[in-house]
Amino acid sequence: MRTISAIILASAIAIVPTLSAAQDDVRIETVRFAAGTTGTKITDTVVGRGTVLYTLGAEAGQRMQVSLTSGNTSTYFNVYAPGTGPGDQALAVGSLTGPMMPDLNSFDGILPQSGEYTISVYLYRNAAREGQRADYALDISITGDTGAVVQGDFADGLQGGPDYWAVKVNTTLNVRTSPSASAPTVARLPNGIIVENRGCRMAEGRRWCQVADGDAVGWAAGDFLVEAAGPSAAPPNSGGTAASGVPNAAEQACLRDVTAATNNPDVVLLGSEFSQAGTLVRVGVGPSRAPWRCIAYSNGTTAGIEFMGEG
Repeated sequence: MRTISAIILASAIAIVPTLSAAQDDVRIETVRFAAGTTGTKITDTVVGRGTVLYTLGAEAGQRMQVSLTSGNTSTYFNVYAPGTGPGDQALAVGSLTGPMMPDLNSFDGILPQSGEYTISVYLYRNAAREGQRADYALDISITGDTGAVVQGDFADGLQGGPDYWAVKVNTTLNVRTSPSASAPTVARLPNGIIVENRGCRMAEGRRWCQVADGDAVGWAAGDFLVEAAGPSAAPPNSGGTAASGVPNAAEQACLRDVTAATNNPDVVLLGSEFSQAGTLVRVGVGPSRAPWRCIAYSNGTTAGIEFMGEG
């Protein structure tokens, strides 16, 4: 026997607005919280049949609150769980009250999965057909601590994933002590370098991944990491230390410039990793072999010389 609540739920699903082939504008925006904060306020505009999709990351068990205000009363939002979006069943519908939607355009719920959620803002029916415009404000917050282990990991996207990442940036990528843009930086990685993936978490609305690069271990923003097969080996004819025991041109350049930077001739080569973006060279300085590193090139130039120890 169907209960009244089941009938209401079926009716709600049946009238969830979906994107059609006739939709003339779908805009996707990535939501990021300021460093050390748990929410943000977005002011934006939607027109006619257009839809704005806001994506942000969160973990199962956290509490997400979303509210929308607009002078156009035909403006609504839906919330979609990871792996779903307009055209699929919504987690909550802004034009209806119910679980996680205590009032129209007011979402408040404990999230069931870890991953990237989508909030779609749209104009309802006649307003959309008439090409009306709606200016609105969207308040979003995600609160609550994450557990020691990721729960409800959608498609194993956080604790699974590839064994290695390649860094994809225009300059360098900060590696931090914790998954927050406000955390101290422990290293800066150049474009193209390969790092080990040690698992990802959601914080400040985005994915952060713990990465390992030689002596440096920390957290990097997942926006700038792409799947990689593994560390590149030095070319067969590179003349590297693995083949001959003699530092190649890039390693010699780093040894030379670290000597100049530290004013200490007692330097030894600790290791290097070749990539198309440049060779990452690790150098020990002095009797204690204080760790330094740089990016070096076969033409004898270097970049990004830095001390990798504490202090």
